[in-house]
Amino acid sequence: AAKNLAKELRTTSIYVYQYDDAFRALPGDDRDASSHVGGTGATTPGALGNRRIEGAWNSTTPTDESFLVWQHLRKAQLATGSVNVADAAYVPRNSGSGRLGISSAVPIAGMSGTHFVCSAAIRGSDVKQIDSVLDDGATNKGLVQAALQSDTNVPQTAVAGAAIESSQAYNVCMAF
Repeated sequence: AAKNLAKELRTTSIYVYQYDDAFRALPGDDRDASSHVGGTGATTPGALGNRRIEGAWNSTTPTDESFLVWQHLRKAQLATGSVNVADAAYVPRNSGSGRLGISSAVPIAGMSGTHFVCSAAIRGSDVKQIDSVLDDGATNKGLVQAALQSDTNVPQTAVAGAAIESSQAYNVCMAF
C-alpha cells in the first residue's frame, strides 16, 4: 500500500510538470485552459496565470484553481477520471480511498516549496514508509511531511515519526 501511495504522490507532481511543459501554464491556474484543453477557467480569488495553484489542496469549490487542476490534467490526457466537476466521481482518490489534491498553499506549517501534493486517509503504518521512499524518513521535516488527518484548510502541524500511531489516519504532503 505504501509504495502505491508514494507512487501517486510522485506521479501527480509529474503531471503538473508535464502540463506546464506542454502549455507553459499550471493546470488550474491556466488562463487559457479553454483553448489549451477545453477546460473551465477558475474564479479563485487571486490572479490566473500567476504560477500559483490557489485554493486548498482538498478544496470542494468547483471554481477554485486547486479543484480545476484535475479537469485540466484529465482533459490534457495526463490523468484519468471524470472531467465533469459536478460528477460525484470527479474528486480524485488515492489507492486507499483518501482524497488526493494539489495546491500552492502550504498544507503543513513550516513546509517549504512552491507547490504541494497531498494525500489523505493514510494509515500511520504507511506514513514512515512513504516518507522513506520519497524523502528522508523524518515525517516532520523535509519535502514529505505528515499531519493528523483533517479537512480544515489551515496549515496543520507536522507529526514526528516517533509519534506516528499505526491506527491513526494522516495527511501526507510532498513539496515540489
